[in-house]
Parts: sequence; structure tokens; C-alpha cells
Amino acid sequence: MNTQETNLNNEQEQPIDEQSTNETTPNAEEQLSALEQCQAELAEMKDKYLRQVAEFDNFRKRNAKERIELIQTAGKDIITELLEVIDDMDRAAEQMEKTEDVAQIKAGTQLVFSKLKRTLENKGLKAMDTKNADFDVEFHEAITEIPAPTPDLQGKVIDELQKGYFLNDKLIRHAKVVVGK
Repeated sequence: MNTQETNLNNEQEQPIDEQSTNETTPNAEEQLSALEQCQAELAEMKDKYLRQVAEFDNFRKRNAKERIELIQTAGKDIITELLEVIDDMDRAAEQMEKTEDVAQIKAGTQLVFSKLKRTLENKGLKAMDTKNADFDVEFHEAITEIPAPTPDLQGKVIDELQKGYFLNDKLIRHAKVVVGK
């Protein structure tokens, strides 16, 4: 029986082995196919990633270049408008040399000054109104304190030594003031 059992076992194993081999081969082919598909997807993802990195790097460089250009030409508009005021000042200087009429020189200077102020106001510059206002450390720099002439002027700005300015409602220079105590 041992011989018969061995033959039976061999016969039974052989079909099992063939069956296993047949099942392994399609399974291995499926695995290879899935592996190739994963590798293709990986290669595609790597390509997309590299392109995204390159695109972002180009964006960053372009943005930095535009920022530098903006900083270099930020004052171009205001300078262009101030050139007109400089031209007027040159004409006023020529007239000052030619005439002795103080009233005419004074009127011409006032015109140039008002044009300068109007140009700056159109660009968002606004002078701070400080006289008789409450002292505020956010807007005022107290140079000195003096006794208030009247009790209602205590803690208020009595005199302005240097104007304060806002640019587009943002403080750009504190007003230097004298405060009543």
C-alpha cells in the first residue's frame, strides 16, 4: 500500500501543482500588470510634481521681479506730477530775478505752494488738524508742556511746532506739539 499511496499522492500532487502553476501565472501576470500600472502612475505623478515645482519656482521669481520693479517705480506717479510744480518753481525763480515787485513775487510763490499742496492732497496726503485738540500719543509728540491759559485747554494742544500728516488715512508723521497742563 505504500507504493500505491505514493503513486496516488504523486498523481494528486501533480494536478494540484499544475493547477497551482496555472493559477500562479495569471496571478503573477496580474501582479506584473498592476505593478506596471502603478509605475506608470508614479512616473506621471512625478512628472506632474516636477512641473508644479518648476511652475511655482517661475511664479516666485516673476513675483519677486515684479515686486522689485514696483518698488523702484512706486513714486513714479507722484514724481511725474511734482515735475509740473518744479517747472512752476523754475518760472517763479526767473520772475523773481526780473522783477522787484514783492506783491507779484509773493502771489506767484503762493500759487506754486498751493499747487504743490493740491498735488499732494490728490495723492492722499492730509495734514493733521491739531490746534485745541485733545493730546493723543498716537498722533502727537509732546515737545513741551506749559501752563494752560484757560482751564478748558488743560491736556489739549496749545501750539503746533511741526505738522503731522496722514497718507491715505495712515499716519506717516507725528505732529510735534506744545501741550497745556
